[in-house]
Amino acid sequence: MVKNPLKAHIPDSVFEFLVKNNLIKEKGVRDFKIRQRFNTLRREHSTQRAIELIQQEYPYLQYETIRKIIYQKVKLHSPEYFYLF
Repeated sequence: MVKNPLKAHIPDSVFEFLVKNNLIKEKGVRDFKIRQRFNTLRREHSTQRAIELIQQEYPYLQYETIRKIIYQKVKLHSPEYFYLF
């Protein structure tokens, strides 16, 4: 089972349920982790250096791709989106 990278936000059981039922996107979790890492690195490094460090952690992503992930606006869905019935 995949380790819960969102432990601070959702319990392991919920994360396991979401993964098991294919209700969570791997890319979305990755992007969330990249944004969190960027915010942490920015406390001690310049923006460019922070992105370079992230690029070392995710070598398959280009600099520009990481920049887009960091600066993309997070879309919030309206409450009716979450109703299951």
